[in-house]
Amino acid sequence: MKINKLIIYCFCGLLMLGCKSSTKIETEEKKQAVLTEDLSDLSVYNLPSNWTDQNGNQMQLPDLRGDIVVVAMIYTSCQAACPRLVADMRHIEKTVNSKSKSKIKYLLVSIDPTVDTPERLKKFSIDNEMDGEQWLFLRSNEEDTREFAATLAVNYKKISPIDFSHSNIISLFNENGELIYQQEGLGVDYAPTIKAIEEAANKL
Repeated sequence: MKINKLIIYCFCGLLMLGCKSSTKIETEEKKQAVLTEDLSDLSVYNLPSNWTDQNGNQMQLPDLRGDIVVVAMIYTSCQAACPRLVADMRHIEKTVNSKSKSKIKYLLVSIDPTVDTPERLKKFSIDNEMDGEQWLFLRSNEEDTREFAATLAVNYKKISPIDFSHSNIISLFNENGELIYQQEGLGVDYAPTIKAIEEAANKL
């Protein structure tokens, strides 16, 4: 009887291992299908821009392809709207619940690349408890930053040597870099945004 039970346990274990392996293979196949699919004209990944992250790594926007990307544009010396926008992003990240949570990236793009060096972005990410793998801080040159902002309908203008006026918009891109949802405002009800993120991620 004990031998029979042992055989059953081993058989069940093999079945579970087979299911996990099958799921992993299916996920990888889906990812490869996304990466080989032609980009639409609406994809932000068509932008020929170069970026540097908070760790000093060089990258391009298509490097994010295959992930769901939640974006806000900020500058680290901001004392007015940005702290609230950053808090909203943190709230969204903590609230989102999805089986594909590891495929969601939270991206904060600097509108002040002259001041926001990789070192400054890194410190900002740590100070704001946004230094996990899901968080990405990027800076580029002025031209590429403006072009990226235009795709999000984010307007910003320097109003003093250290201050900008800017739009407060959180944007959601699908796995192919297409803008699928936006919400504007500070401290608003982000339930619709969270729902949109979860729905996009669960399709992966």
